[in-house]
Amino acid sequence: MSVHVLGVRHHGPGSARAVRAELERLRPDAILIEGPPEADPLVSLAPELEPPVALLAHVPGAPARAAFWPFAGFSPEWQAILYGTAAGVPVHFCDLPAAHSLADDRDEEISDMRADPIGSLAAAAGYDDPERWWEDVVEHRGDTPFEVIADAMAAVREGYEPDEREARREAYMRKTLRTALKQGHGRIAVICGAWHVPALAGPLPPATADNALLRGLPKVKAELTWVPWTYGRLASWSGYGAGITSPGWYHHLFTAPDRPVERWLAQAAAVLRDEGLAVSSAHVIESVRLAGSLAALRGRPLAGLSEVTEAARAVLCEGDDLAVELIQRRMVVGDRLGHVSDGTPMVPLQRDLRDQQRRLKLKPEALDREIDLDLRKPLDLDRSHLLHRLRLLGIGWGTPGQARGRGTFRETWTLRWRPEHDLALIEHAALGTTVDAAAAQRARDVAGAPVAALADLTSLVEQCLLAHLPQALPEVLAALSAKAALDTDVTHLMAALPAMVRAHRYGDVRGTSAEGLAAIVRSMLERICVGLPVAVTGLDDETAADLLKHVDAVHAAVALLTESDAGAAPRDRWLVTLRDLSDRQDLHGLIEGRLTRILLDSGELQDAGDRMSRAMSRGHTPSRAAAWVEGFLAGGGLLLVHDPRLLGLVDGWLSGLSGDQFTDVLPLLRRTFGSFAVPERRAVGERVRSAGRTEAHGEQGVDERRAAAAVATVLAILGKADG
Repeated sequence: MSVHVLGVRHHGPGSARAVRAELERLRPDAILIEGPPEADPLVSLAPELEPPVALLAHVPGAPARAAFWPFAGFSPEWQAILYGTAAGVPVHFCDLPAAHSLADDRDEEISDMRADPIGSLAAAAGYDDPERWWEDVVEHRGDTPFEVIADAMAAVREGYEPDEREARREAYMRKTLRTALKQGHGRIAVICGAWHVPALAGPLPPATADNALLRGLPKVKAELTWVPWTYGRLASWSGYGAGITSPGWYHHLFTAPDRPVERWLAQAAAVLRDEGLAVSSAHVIESVRLAGSLAALRGRPLAGLSEVTEAARAVLCEGDDLAVELIQRRMVVGDRLGHVSDGTPMVPLQRDLRDQQRRLKLKPEALDREIDLDLRKPLDLDRSHLLHRLRLLGIGWGTPGQARGRGTFRETWTLRWRPEHDLALIEHAALGTTVDAAAAQRARDVAGAPVAALADLTSLVEQCLLAHLPQALPEVLAALSAKAALDTDVTHLMAALPAMVRAHRYGDVRGTSAEGLAAIVRSMLERICVGLPVAVTGLDDETAADLLKHVDAVHAAVALLTESDAGAAPRDRWLVTLRDLSDRQDLHGLIEGRLTRILLDSGELQDAGDRMSRAMSRGHTPSRAAAWVEGFLAGGGLLLVHDPRLLGLVDGWLSGLSGDQFTDVLPLLRRTFGSFAVPERRAVGERVRSAGRTEAHGEQGVDERRAAAAVATVLAILGKADG
């Protein structure tokens, strides 16, 4: 019997090629791979998968307890799996079971050792960059010397005592190896992280100590499956604890062993050309020469990522950092997203989403992709429903953006698939077997929660309409109605009303029945009109500013209502309430100024100038007058440009302030006028300047003394010198 322990670097293309070649030379009758043994039944699916993919282990009912083991095409473990499945050799995972790893309450990922053996060896060799050392001695050689790696790791681990968790992992690896030997396998290949080689090579210690170390481990039920992975997620520390910063570069080294530098820089030139940058063949030739020269100067066997990047920066990108960043994002990291086959174990919710993605022609991708939806088209409407349902489930595959154009029938989404979305689908599997059913049940659960706030329920109604969940809407509306009837805080009602009004409009646009919404809107608006006079009493500056936001939001929402939506003349009812409030003497200056402006814009006031004059009279403190101005001018300064009287009132009030008073109100004034658009501020300044000249030069703006000579000249030309 013989055991061959092949120490590798996880996700190393040189290691992957060397492992494949060594397996073909050894022709083992059993292969053991570092990973959770519960995944053994999933090995046979590997040839049908498109990497990058990952093993996902999770605890049913507790999705927060989950771990991933990612694989790329250039991962040595993946190449070992492909060799074993093709050659008919049994392949088993030999690491600590996920049932034990996920039972560990400590907040840490399943990872490799905490030390950095590659860094230690690189430092011993005089390298300051472990990545560059590994590339030089392993990746660029193509003939990884496994015996040399084993000796090096033995030297690094000399005197090292593994912690409890690492010791248990290695004990289980030895236990699995003993089991394979007892089963009669004569030639066993073990593929593991190079760090573990000294713990597995040579004569194995007695099983007694390992069994004692593994006895009594906590255990949970764990389920495993394959899920798609991305190169972006591979470029981080997760799973094996072996994140790499350049998965796209490693993919290139693995798939293009012939003239990799030339091919890489040619691809980089193509990427730049796709962005409209002028890159010629001569650029590529010169960049290849430069990369080779840099490698020779640095004593490297082949130009590495640092050399090709510097060559691309200097020649292809002509020093443009943005172009270099484009190459980094597109090629060095890459946008590859893996794919799992239909035979992969999935919860029904995952399978339903996959079916809908195919039907709606929405392919999951790792990079951001923007789509525009026209809700008048059945296909786009179904896409919108799906994306909104997923958002209700907390799966942010799509992020809504600002729709182009003015129509409410358009939506813009940015799509980006992340591996965590599969975990979220598993988490919500108990809610239903389809995305539609799961989203509806999620809405019912949120509506039935005793802690659900009024604003949350109104937002939920809006989400149900966007997602087209009529089966959940009655329960959500009932919960909303009950909550609105009991909520006595008018600010809660004011915060909730705009969403309800939008929900009614969505029902109209999308053809969704919104029965019951009008009655609730009517009731909420009436409660707001009754409760608002009490809510505006005795406010400090911060509370007044918060209430003002609610007033503006309700005013905008009321403008969208018709008489059929909320009873007779909802706008009139709201404006009467504001008019009654505006005449009160105990209002905060911010509130009074804003109510005056709203009523003026609505055509309900004819004495806005008198009200401003009273607000700025000496009977009020400068700070209150400044707050009044802030409320009145909130939203823009065009009113001052077009109404000379109001501008004169503000200008006169400011001119009459003492130095100390002006210093006191300056922060408020700066906040008010600073919110104006630049053209508005410029126009106001020109109006003030023009008014100043008019005042200085008389009613007609003419200096009679300076104009006398010009008048005499004109009269002489006209022959009326005596005139």
